[in-house]
Amino acid sequence: MASHYIWTLCFGLLMMLSGAMAAAPKKAVDVPFGRNYMPTWAFDHIKYYNGGSEIQLFLDNYTGTGFQSKGSYLFGHFSMNIKMVAGDSAGTVTAFYLSSQNSEHDEIDFEFLGNRTGQPYILQTNVYTGGKGDKEQRIYLWFDPTKDYHRYSVLWNLYQIVFLVDDIPIRVFKNSKDLGVKFPFNQPMKIYSSLWNADDWATRGGLEKTDWSKAPFVASYKGFHIDGCEASVQAKFCDTQGKRWWDQKEFQDLDSFQWRRLRWVRNKYTIYNYCTDRTRYPTVPPECKRDRDI
Repeated sequence: MASHYIWTLCFGLLMMLSGAMAAAPKKAVDVPFGRNYMPTWAFDHIKYYNGGSEIQLFLDNYTGTGFQSKGSYLFGHFSMNIKMVAGDSAGTVTAFYLSSQNSEHDEIDFEFLGNRTGQPYILQTNVYTGGKGDKEQRIYLWFDPTKDYHRYSVLWNLYQIVFLVDDIPIRVFKNSKDLGVKFPFNQPMKIYSSLWNADDWATRGGLEKTDWSKAPFVASYKGFHIDGCEASVQAKFCDTQGKRWWDQKEFQDLDSFQWRRLRWVRNKYTIYNYCTDRTRYPTVPPECKRDRDI
């Protein structure tokens, strides 16, 4: 345990010293909830604090709740500061994701799977293209996500999708259309978040059920940053394509330092990667090599 702590501390210092090397996303701009978002269901299960700069979602045995962005976006940088459900959160899922509106939808997912008290949260990411997902990766986080806010972000452009936790890349999904792999590029997406009960699958494959005596379960949010190309749902391209910061050359790939950080996450914290699941995928999916997942 001590050696793990020392390694994490040294890694953090290295990041601070070397941060200038990385083409990190621009600093997120924290705004009130109502600037970019609106509730979508169970309005009475959302509470507002500090003039709407912070909200809490509540889940009980009656309902969960959720919200969505007011606009639709085709590429950009999206982030949320979230403090996860504390204590016994088994069976609960806190989701933060982008999704298009039609049946063959594209989707970019963060899903935080609750657990019994004392067990770590699992962060699952997934990418849907043309209505098909099955690209799950799961990691443990290197901190307790219930103790404080942490920033979860998506950088999405024509070249790659990058999932970030506190600006550390935890996953990259490159545009591999030339390899026959679909990539989200022409369907605007809204951003969603929700807290809901999924005890049929979320914790140990559904073996651990939600303990409703611990309800209500509470997830806290602030930040509400959106920096994207806003488009109508019918739009097929971004009219500022190539002109925004997240379209520039330095964001078409991770740099060497970011790849090292990603490798650290993969080596230390990954517990499932579809790219290495030979039962589901006897043949390695073509994008995995480009994403350096194998």
